[in-house]
Amino acid sequence: MFHTKVCSNARFLFVGTNRNLIDSLRVVTRLYATEPKVVPKKPGPGGAGAKKTYSREKPHINVGTIGHVDHGKTTLTAAITKVLAEKKLAKVKSYEDIDNAPQERQRGITINSAHVEYSTAKRHYGHTDCPGHADYIKNMITGTNIMDGSILVVAATEGPMPQTREHLVLAKQIGIQHIVVYLNKADIADKEMVELAEMELRDVMTEIGFSGDSVPIITGSALAALEGASPEIGRDSILKLLDTIDEYIPEPVRDLDKPFMLPVERTHAIQGRGTVVTGKVERGLLKKGDEVQILGFDKDMKTTIAGIEMFKQILDDARAGDSIGALIRGVKREDVRRGMVLCAPGSLQLSDQAMAKVYFLNKEEGGFPKPILSHLVSTLFTMTADMRFKLDFLDKEMVMPGEDIEMRIRLPKSLVMEKGQRFTIREMGFTLATGVITEVLPNMTLTEKQAFMKGRTRKEREAFAEKYAEVLKEYTTKPILG
Repeated sequence: MFHTKVCSNARFLFVGTNRNLIDSLRVVTRLYATEPKVVPKKPGPGGAGAKKTYSREKPHINVGTIGHVDHGKTTLTAAITKVLAEKKLAKVKSYEDIDNAPQERQRGITINSAHVEYSTAKRHYGHTDCPGHADYIKNMITGTNIMDGSILVVAATEGPMPQTREHLVLAKQIGIQHIVVYLNKADIADKEMVELAEMELRDVMTEIGFSGDSVPIITGSALAALEGASPEIGRDSILKLLDTIDEYIPEPVRDLDKPFMLPVERTHAIQGRGTVVTGKVERGLLKKGDEVQILGFDKDMKTTIAGIEMFKQILDDARAGDSIGALIRGVKREDVRRGMVLCAPGSLQLSDQAMAKVYFLNKEEGGFPKPILSHLVSTLFTMTADMRFKLDFLDKEMVMPGEDIEMRIRLPKSLVMEKGQRFTIREMGFTLATGVITEVLPNMTLTEKQAFMKGRTRKEREAFAEKYAEVLKEYTTKPILG
């Protein structure tokens, strides 16, 4: 991508503590679409300093590491680059290179999703290292949303833990079907611990809806591979993992024929050049010089693409599946933000309300264990956007975990919404529900918007709270009932 230092304090609007996991489930798919063969660009005046051009040779697959905090996701990512660097198929990335944000180094955990590239003999991979800590669920969700498949890292010394389950649930909700397991820390676990961890993990995966009995599980030690120790459980286990990924995760079919769309994940200002937006191309093609529309949060702008890069290499064109940086003209960084969408002009529209089919997760699936009340203020996550909104159950005042309902989505600011678009609803540290938009409704009139923003009167809220006092007593967090 363009030479710029990505700030670790990228600006997002959230409310709540567990909001960052959704960031990381999208990031893996966003890494690019085929093996880069580096082709030198014709040198400019002076000959030196010319950027390389990205050439597509091998199929590109987006993968990433998910799993509980401290189970070894970042160590495994670093180990993969080290082992493949010996074959000249990657550049070595140390643990510190991957966990490069100051907060991450201080706390010893991954907060933001990190991205590396590497190749095998058959494929080129974009790899996202997702945060495992419960406080960063939002970044996790964004990271996994771009993955074609995932590597679930589980410590053999502990077996499946809370974020193991939560990451699996989120991966299932987002549509990740292919998961390969790396059972880590085999250097400090005995045979009985390894067997027990594998048995428990297969049961958990089956319970969540994956093929637990047939999922590939590779046992090894990422640390041993990184340190060059115990080749059988170190280096050899990494090579076996990569061979398994090559065979088990299928090559995705990219949607190249539809109009271009890219949900914005991050924005950067490049001194003397302009604004760069980054994200994964969801569909279509993009070339330098193309005019695009920028939509989101009640804004509608047009701009022209001044350049495209991926892995700090020039792209002649960006395609569905590519994770790119696009230099845009005439737009200030503060005018474009995460959650907006770049698209072919006229292909999409802003909407502030829609009908949706929604499923509320039960306790076993990681959902909220109590009844959920209408008007609960929650956070909607869709593509790269997140926004606070009120649950509107239409003619119902309460739903039970495990229930399917039709509900209305009304947003304080308009976003890109279209039929078939998926979303996740979270609140109180839980993934409450997942859903799909069934119909985009006409935008609210000014009168409707004013009434919606005003909400119920205090008297109405108090009467509702009194009616459901027994239910509310069981809530561990005081809910906001708008």
